[in-house]
Amino acid sequence: MMYDQTRAQQPAGEPRGRSERAASGPEPLLPSDERDKIALRLGHAINTFADTPHEALEEADAALDETSAQLVKALAERRRALRETWQEQDAETQSTELRLALRQYREITQRLLHL
Repeated sequence: MMYDQTRAQQPAGEPRGRSERAASGPEPLLPSDERDKIALRLGHAINTFADTPHEALEEADAALDETSAQLVKALAERRRALRETWQEQDAETQSTELRLALRQYREITQRLLHL
């Protein structure tokens, strides 16, 4: 891993700028607290498998089910927001705004295809 001099010079806890977030990748589909909860459930299932395999598998199944439901919900919200950006525009809409919406559709679709 390379040393990031710019990041090292920033005080701890300082929020990253928009350009830095874009360089690090797309925004996660699920909020970090939701991801953490699900990861804890899955970790618990893995750690208890040796003692209670059936219960561990049920917990892992529930974690996958919750992840799927949260992703469907997050994707539906993003789709709704994207539709609003271009469907509510008038005939004078700038092509750059439409191009941005298309770019966001492409990003989300490609992320789903690479899961």
